[in-house]
Amino acid sequence: MYRNHARGVATMQPGGPSAISERPDAAAARPIAELLACPPAMGNLLNASAQCIEFEPGDVIFHQNDLCQGLYVVVAGQLQRKAARIDSRLTLGMVRAGEVIELAAMLGDVRHTYTLVAQTKGTVMRLPKEALARAFQSYAPLRMRLLEELAREVSRAYAICCATRMAGIRHRSSTSATA
Repeated sequence: MYRNHARGVATMQPGGPSAISERPDAAAARPIAELLACPPAMGNLLNASAQCIEFEPGDVIFHQNDLCQGLYVVVAGQLQRKAARIDSRLTLGMVRAGEVIELAAMLGDVRHTYTLVAQTKGTVMRLPKEALARAFQSYAPLRMRLLEELAREVSRAYAICCATRMAGIRHRSSTSATA
């Protein structure tokens, strides 16, 4: 199955504009307040509780069906979403730096619907759900903004699915017409 769990977990350190550990590639990460479109005070609250998780290729960040521990932001590296469904294993796609992941599991307070596996060396930042709950209480529009982002994510996935399906139908139609 999967080799390793992610190696390092450290809390974020206050300081510089991105305040993400001491990794050189972390400087490219946007501040949490900007990333989540919330006031700087909320960004500081979340930043103080954020955890940096370093990973190597093959490391598992979280497993399908584990309880969601928070919202994840990819700081650096590439990861792959994998899921087990009935009698098959599916690759759901890649996740890259700057993407916010597990909105549905976090907002729904549920389990992960897929396993996240590292493809390259990198770092993810986890915003613990307890800190997010405090931020939601202090700044209610944050939950709505995250729900809106989830809706956009679902819409993008639906559009890709429809385009892929239509391409397959066109391909079959053109192959049948030439046969």
